[in-house]
Amino acid sequence: QVQLVESGGGLVRAGGSLRLSCAASGSIFTINAMGWYRQAPGKQRELVAATTSGGSTNYADSVKGRFTISRDNAKNGVFLQMNSLKPEDTAVYYCNAEDYSGSYWGQGTQVTVSS
Repeated sequence: QVQLVESGGGLVRAGGSLRLSCAASGSIFTINAMGWYRQAPGKQRELVAATTSGGSTNYADSVKGRFTISRDNAKNGVFLQMNSLKPEDTAVYYCNAEDYSGSYWGQGTQVTVSS
């Protein structure tokens, strides 16, 4: 089992920046990929960015060039640097980790971007 705890959400004006953090604990040595998803009201949860243990990354088209995902293997964490935020980035952001047995989710952190 893997436990995930997110932090770093909040309220920011359009054009501003936020950095989300996710700390993993438990069976961390089995984790392969980690990433961030978001869910806005009335919409499905969608992938924002993901990274594998090999260092490859994947971004949603809507955040390319603005968001950067990074992983600290020593500290068992994954981070999401969000720059040039837009009101449409408003959502609950969830940390995700995957290993050979399944997928794990954090409790989510709210990001609100005002216009």
